[in-house]
Amino acid sequence: MRLIASRLERIQPSPSSMAGQRARELRAQGRDIVGLTSGEPDFDTPAHICEAATRAMSASKTKYTDVGGTTELRAAIADKFRRENGLDYQPGEIIVGTGGKQVIFNAFMCTVEAGDEVIVPAPYWVSYPDIVRLAGGTPVFVDCPAAHGFKLQPEDLERAITPHTRWLVLNAPNNPSGAVYTRAELQALAEVLLRHPQVWVLTDDMYEHLLFDGRSFCTIAQAAPALQDRTLTVNGVSKAYAMTGWRIGYGAGPSVLIKAMTKLQSQSTSNPSSISQAAALEALTGPQDFIARNCAVYQARRDMVVDRLNRIPGITCHRPEGAFYVFPSCAALMGRSTPDGRVLTTDDTFVMYLLESQDLALLQGAAYGVSPYFRISFATSTEKLQEGLRRLQVACEALR
Repeated sequence: MRLIASRLERIQPSPSSMAGQRARELRAQGRDIVGLTSGEPDFDTPAHICEAATRAMSASKTKYTDVGGTTELRAAIADKFRRENGLDYQPGEIIVGTGGKQVIFNAFMCTVEAGDEVIVPAPYWVSYPDIVRLAGGTPVFVDCPAAHGFKLQPEDLERAITPHTRWLVLNAPNNPSGAVYTRAELQALAEVLLRHPQVWVLTDDMYEHLLFDGRSFCTIAQAAPALQDRTLTVNGVSKAYAMTGWRIGYGAGPSVLIKAMTKLQSQSTSNPSSISQAAALEALTGPQDFIARNCAVYQARRDMVVDRLNRIPGITCHRPEGAFYVFPSCAALMGRSTPDGRVLTTDDTFVMYLLESQDLALLQGAAYGVSPYFRISFATSTEKLQEGLRRLQVACEALR
């Protein structure tokens, strides 16, 4: 008798979550693991946000809320979209979920059926394709090489669209590449999409405020207002506000979609944590100056990491424009042998070699749909980054 449903065979555990878990297991065994896999800020949640959560608990705001989020938080999200993105959404066009991942899950489960295709530019965040598969759809990958800044090109988008295309997924600043689209680049993609009215856009803007070198942010509904009525704009407080564990994400889109997503959420988790929602309300409406300070720290780390990587023989690294990851190529190391005679054939074997020989935990590019690459998170201390890069250099120099 079968216990586990066959739909679970369509997906794999999240590689980033599994890598973090493996690093913790090895540390528990006494190994000195330098883990550069974590996609969360090393900064603490700001005090004023934590204090808002404490006030909410003291005021007994510990009950159920509306499934899609409190009225106050949804109003603050609407204000955020008007103030920062020039987008007009009503509270009924906004849903709050237990992290951005739940919002994306809700959207695809409500709209994707067998035979539907979802265009996923590669490199991509690891969860997009598996959520599509779980919903019964087919992810269609479009390669976005470093030569194009890891960004989707209009002609490649045009070629990928078929009568079965249901969604295009955009993510910028991108995890893992750090790519950021300009307004003009988004408008060029929008010209393609406007010729295909059956294609909706899910834009994951979770790293919106983590931009470098004075760049400004633009989301696709802002760049192309004609697409707003078929765009779901996803964001949250996890990255910019150092609130990963609070689990609050949100999405804004046409009311017919948001209503369906809320219906689904009512039968899964119901409302997100009331305390986390109070904290998120303070995050969006309280002081914002710490974001720029944190971003300056990330940029300094980025520069140090990229410069060091590009001095390691066999490694080449594009300079990311946002987020807190670098995505270096290890193509020049493929075919080389480790000191014990094993030949490196993939980025999987490369990161395993680093873990076994140097106690250095990184993530393979294959998890993000592009090989042979690997991802380093620089959302950690400069000292830890320097030690990790030292170990990486030692491992690369030991190859034959």
